[in-house]
Amino acid sequence: MIRSEFMSALKQVASERGISVENVLETLKQAMIAAYRKDYPEQFKDIEETEEGKDGETIKVEVNRNTGEVRLEKNGEDVTPPGFGRIAAQTAKQVILQGVREAEKVAVLEEFRGKLGKVVSGVLQRQEHGSWLVDVGRAVVLMPKEEQVYREEYRPNKRLRVLVKEIHENEGRGEVIVSRTDNNLIRALFEIEVPEVQNKSVEIKSIAREVGSRAKIAVASTQPGVDPVGSMVGQRGVRVQAVTDELQGEKIDIILWSGDPSAFIINALAPAQVIDVTIKEADKTARVEVKDDQLSLAIGKEGQNVRLASKLSGYKIDIIGELGKKVKVEAPTAAAKADADTAELKELGLSTRIVNNLAKSGITTAEQLKLLTPEQLETTPGIGPKAVEEIQQAVA
Repeated sequence: MIRSEFMSALKQVASERGISVENVLETLKQAMIAAYRKDYPEQFKDIEETEEGKDGETIKVEVNRNTGEVRLEKNGEDVTPPGFGRIAAQTAKQVILQGVREAEKVAVLEEFRGKLGKVVSGVLQRQEHGSWLVDVGRAVVLMPKEEQVYREEYRPNKRLRVLVKEIHENEGRGEVIVSRTDNNLIRALFEIEVPEVQNKSVEIKSIAREVGSRAKIAVASTQPGVDPVGSMVGQRGVRVQAVTDELQGEKIDIILWSGDPSAFIINALAPAQVIDVTIKEADKTARVEVKDDQLSLAIGKEGQNVRLASKLSGYKIDIIGELGKKVKVEAPTAAAKADADTAELKELGLSTRIVNNLAKSGITTAEQLKLLTPEQLETTPGIGPKAVEEIQQAVA
């Protein structure tokens, strides 16, 4: 018979894997039935399932929690064969291990359901088809290419914080998706750094972000006497700087939220000084007048400041100078952005085809190429042996 040492081992497995002893015991029972069915099939001729069949006959497994002994019963009669524990050990072991793995996966997914919208710390493992596998302790999660910041440098063994964004479930299997681009990453990072956000005395009203470059955050106080902007910035800027450092240099502007759209837009356009704001609620537009010497500041580089202010406030904003001068701002085209992203690879003299295939897998810098072995390069879609040779010569 299986003795108490094995029962202790099951308890240890349950503790180490973070699953319940009941799950392990249930798995053990199913394993014993599977082993018994294999070695004594004649006992199952009149039984369709391991539980009660049409004729009312059953085979049950009882596990003594004190001794760990296993007893098989058919219609209340002990049918446990002599030496059954030894005969069935190998079969039982495989079924138990599989069951424990499944129970562990379920436990891990349940744990991450409770962490949705929260930040976890992880270590980058490897890249597969543009996505990064991230080890976050009890599980390896997936950071798809669209959840990666194009300006950030990723490499194996790099530690970073990620947002638990969602869980994809497919045919009973779950896959945890994490993100570095989601706006809620900034929200969650400030929750960690700012006690006033944790205790709800400061509320983050809205976030506008151009990933990897700049973000604006609107905040308000829920308690008298609490300075929301000062709380977020921290003494000498230590709190906001901690978040900026985690986002690898992404600039963050903290804006005072206001229920008055005009006042809010004025705040959102800082550091530019605004003369007047005219709101049209019908089409959610705002005409903003600034001094001529404030035009470029209000608009920002490539229109970034006014775009972020528009996203933050929810209004389409037109910037007008004192003399009626209006500056048209156009966002960079997708082609221009792609050219900027791959400029460093092109400077190496690599062909356009190689550059494009590397970029599809999230490889856009010479430093990233230097860290990859020839074997890793060959696993990159579109990169063959000849391309690997060309890449190695370029980065040598």
